[in-house]
Amino acid sequence: MPDYCVNKNAQDDGYHEVHDLTCNNLPDAENRKPLGSFSTCHGAVTEAKKTYPKSDGCRHCSPACHTR
Repeated sequence: MPDYCVNKNAQDDGYHEVHDLTCNNLPDAENRKPLGSFSTCHGAVTEAKKTYPKSDGCRHCSPACHTR
């Protein structure tokens, strides 16, 4: 199962991106909040929303969860 993190810094539209740790577009290490291992990005986004209600999947590594 992939490990995921969420960017602590929101994008310009206010959303925090959820990334698989193998993503080429990861935020800097100090800007990542670890989320844990999930079988799909959907579980990772659900976990991220507990801290950042406006969370969304990265369009590159989690396109199934990229909704905006």
